[in-house]
Amino acid sequence: MIINTGGRTDTVQYFSDWLLRRFSEGYVLSRNPLFPDKVTRYELDPKKVDCVVFCSKNYRPILPRLHEITDRFNTYFHYTITAYGKDMEPGVPTIDESIETLKELSSIVGRQRLSWRYDPVLLTEKYTVERHFKTFEHMASELYPYIDRCIFSFVEMYKKLEVNMPELLPVSENDRNVIAEGLGSIAKKYNIHIQTCGTDGDYTKYGIHSSGCMTLDILGKANNVTFRSLKHKGMRKGCHCIESRDIGAYDTCLNGCRYCYANKNSKKAFENFKYHDPYSPMLLGNLKPRDTVNEAEQKSYLAKDSMTGQQTLNLE
Repeated sequence: MIINTGGRTDTVQYFSDWLLRRFSEGYVLSRNPLFPDKVTRYELDPKKVDCVVFCSKNYRPILPRLHEITDRFNTYFHYTITAYGKDMEPGVPTIDESIETLKELSSIVGRQRLSWRYDPVLLTEKYTVERHFKTFEHMASELYPYIDRCIFSFVEMYKKLEVNMPELLPVSENDRNVIAEGLGSIAKKYNIHIQTCGTDGDYTKYGIHSSGCMTLDILGKANNVTFRSLKHKGMRKGCHCIESRDIGAYDTCLNGCRYCYANKNSKKAFENFKYHDPYSPMLLGNLKPRDTVNEAEQKSYLAKDSMTGQQTLNLE
């Protein structure tokens, strides 16, 4: 199975001590966001976890101790660096600070395990198509030696954004094509493999590869292991990724990104943060008397030969 550490919150930036402790103790509890009384226990054992996938906007807090996980597990890292400033992403470091941290992360884990996420792409009067191109090229010129690929997506126009971002401009089909053509051209200039995420749009004529940012092919090549040929069900509409299990919690990310789908609002996240116990087996709060804890069914996606090799490596 695949463990995802950053789909619901920026675990690496704000909960790195908790995360490292969970891997040290060998298990984690995850509360079901739809049925709060149901809790799932996942064993964080290399024999039961095929790969640990990270997604963050700031890896700086975990860099000194990241080896505690990478020494034992197959891993893959998504690093989100966008064109936006503090007006959009209050808790996120500056672009240049993020670029330097990405370079350090790459030196630790290897470029084959690291993707740069430039998403979501959205438009306002300040963040125009031209500004995206200028900022994207600046980033690409710095990052191309350190990354496996670049992944981008267009903003999803869900209802919450109408309140949180009234200045947001619609991204028309023509806008999408213009942006895809521009990003594709810049990526080609720097020999960056670029692809979409969470969209069914076809932009291959601009050199954009199809969706699927967390596929068994990507994870396998990054870690030199072979996975079985399995259907990728995806995690949401337009997603072509392999199924994973997220160990974070919604409404806990302190980045305050105004386009965020994982927080109802930034105020809620700060209110919830006071319930975080770094010694608890779950990210937010502790087990309650009425909770029901179920052991997860952790089936491996690895091909038989890779599974045997991985177990031998871990035993050594």
